[in-house]
Amino acid sequence: MGFIAWLILGLIAGFIGSKIVNKRGEGLLLDIILGIVGAVVGGWVFSMFGAQGVNGLNLYSLVVAVIGSILVLVIYHALFRRSA
Repeated sequence: MGFIAWLILGLIAGFIGSKIVNKRGEGLLLDIILGIVGAVVGGWVFSMFGAQGVNGLNLYSLVVAVIGSILVLVIYHALFRRSA
């Protein structure tokens, strides 16, 4: 996948993942980073179960990246719980 495709996939997946986990976006840059990290984590998790990871800019890869970004956000919020 090209650099622009990773950015697009990262932005969409990070935005969807952050909306699911905490009902608001994390911001443009953090959503992109979250989505890209989520794509890597999701690809790793899916490959551990015998499925294919991220393989391009398509709906399947978006689902993998969103699941990965949700996992990353849940772990992040569990480790760094903000006290209000």
